[in-house]
Amino acid sequence: MIFRNTLGLITLLLFLQAFSAVAASESPSTYGMEIRSAWIAMPDGTRLSADLYRPTGGKADEKFPVLLEYLPYRKREAQSRNWPLYSYFVQRGYVVAAVDIRGTGNSEGRLIPYEYSEIEQADGEVVIDWLSKQPWSNGNIGMFGISWGGFNSIQMAARNPPALKAIIAIDATEDLFQDDVHYMDGIMHLDSWEMSMDLDNARPGAPDYVIGDDNFRNRFDTEPWMLTYKNQQRDGPFWDRASARDRYDDIRIPSFHIGGWYDGYRDSIPRMLEHVKNAPVKAMMGAWHHTWPHQPYPGSGMEWRHEAVRWFDQFLKGKDTGILDEPRFAVFVRDWHSPGPHLDDAPGSWRYEDGWPIRRIRDEVLYPQPNRTLMTAEPAPETHPLRYIPSVGFEAGGPVMWWGDVAHDQRGTDAFSLVYDSGPLEEDLEILGFPRAILTVAANATRANWTARLSDVAPDGTVTQVTGAAMNGTHRVSARTPAAIVPGEPIELDIEMHFTSWVFPKGHRIRLAVNNAMWPMLWPTPEPMTTELHLGASRLTLPVVPYEKRPVPDFLPPSKNDPEFGGVESLEGGTTSGYGEISSVERNPQTGTVVAKATNESGTRYPWGIERNFETIRYEINDHAPADAKVTGTYRMEAELPGRKLVWDAELTFRSDRENFHYSYYRRLSENGEPVREKTWNQTIPRDHQ
Repeated sequence: MIFRNTLGLITLLLFLQAFSAVAASESPSTYGMEIRSAWIAMPDGTRLSADLYRPTGGKADEKFPVLLEYLPYRKREAQSRNWPLYSYFVQRGYVVAAVDIRGTGNSEGRLIPYEYSEIEQADGEVVIDWLSKQPWSNGNIGMFGISWGGFNSIQMAARNPPALKAIIAIDATEDLFQDDVHYMDGIMHLDSWEMSMDLDNARPGAPDYVIGDDNFRNRFDTEPWMLTYKNQQRDGPFWDRASARDRYDDIRIPSFHIGGWYDGYRDSIPRMLEHVKNAPVKAMMGAWHHTWPHQPYPGSGMEWRHEAVRWFDQFLKGKDTGILDEPRFAVFVRDWHSPGPHLDDAPGSWRYEDGWPIRRIRDEVLYPQPNRTLMTAEPAPETHPLRYIPSVGFEAGGPVMWWGDVAHDQRGTDAFSLVYDSGPLEEDLEILGFPRAILTVAANATRANWTARLSDVAPDGTVTQVTGAAMNGTHRVSARTPAAIVPGEPIELDIEMHFTSWVFPKGHRIRLAVNNAMWPMLWPTPEPMTTELHLGASRLTLPVVPYEKRPVPDFLPPSKNDPEFGGVESLEGGTTSGYGEISSVERNPQTGTVVAKATNESGTRYPWGIERNFETIRYEINDHAPADAKVTGTYRMEAELPGRKLVWDAELTFRSDRENFHYSYYRRLSENGEPVREKTWNQTIPRDHQ
């Protein structure tokens, strides 16, 4: 392929071979594709940079609907990702617009102050209006995306801009406090994403990387987003600003929601189905983690873009594709599999349900017993104590799993938990929904977290986590107005575990495990303590699904016809444990110190040069002094260009004591080995019921 790069235009022409057979319910694949660049002016004069993936080979002056993906993730470098991803839509008669959010990538202006700000969303309305008025546009705009792009698709749907006609949100949520990465389950989380995102925010756009006062003022010198999040430790107006969780009636645009059982952002799927009443809603739950369903891990994927084209054809082209005649909820029901950390394929099967809630689901209640079993009979009152071990949790949660991914065998965490097992099941038992642990507990401390995990115990003793959740005990009444725990006073916790499906096989056991830590996914409470579980006043509720013959979706397998994007190459090398994946754990039983490490190294060759990323993160905790937890991380981005080598470095230290968090961070830029710019932030942040 020949590349031609001019000042305002990047044109890459490729005619795509049509599928030999395409379902009649979607637009056929008849077009080629080109990329053109464009500037979209905001009311204040700031210009956002857009890549327009446009159909070629059509009729003169033909108009198309437009699909928008609106991200801060540097679309110029992402063209090798976007070209094959978008081709499916473009060859079926859509323009796809990739737009850098203000102050990121190649867009102008000052970096947005944090995720999903009013600035981002107001700009998004202007972008949608601009796309609707272009001569090649038919005036109808759809929006889609995974993670951030799914979040802001939901947020824009709640704003109802006139030209926005439908959205698809993948691996996203409408609840920014309880469900997002910063305070999953209301408990502080620190993620390596925060460092990589920060350095990307500090960098100018590729391929020119213009370093100067504009870059320093609008990007490099701006305050890290992480400081904003760590100062917002309870639910409230800051998180409400872009959450649709309490205003579902605002959504009057058709929305399609796609989630995965191994992703942390899945609880919104049934909520959107149940609560959005003013527009059509459709949903799909598959067995993948935080990734596109046509490129899944585990490997049980499908061609979601086929369903997406049917959805967008219905609302952006006015075609009756039949998609609204089908049941609203397609769900992959998981069968048992052994624990992780790796899983090639998730066993199970697809079926349609009419929506949510599913009326035939019934609650089955099991009670923890004095002999550490689970039974349907309510026991006499008894108290089981548990010593708090703050380093517990690597197997169950990991650093970035957010109650998703493929968890390790749970026996390591269960050894430091209160564990209750059912007898061997006499027949298969399917659950689908939100298991609940209603626990009456007490602690001899003013702050305590509780976790409840539901697992499948196989006859050979291996323990596969099915789902779980945590609760900040000070949020037991409200995450908006937390209150200290009164030492020794019993409190009731209603822990709604994260959305799940599972078939417990005959002969397996159901396990409930309760403990007080999930390090390093959740920041530990500061006081050494012992907690209590009060039997007779505690129970586990399972959403059991009786068998019913249901229709089965006929999904296409992932397409093998996506074109490759030339000129970009992933580079091998370095020791990599994967994004956020723990590579080593060192325990010192004499001192109680536990140190976990993760590393990641990657590189990419672009037409303009080579970029390399190097990440290390170190988690430290002492089981005898849980207040003194600490995370240190380094992140380094290198750009090797003709005659230039630019290096952006960041180093973070985030630690706690009993009353405060302590944040220390610097960014540094060098060019050809000479220092150019450095910026440091230090802040003490009071712990607010964390």
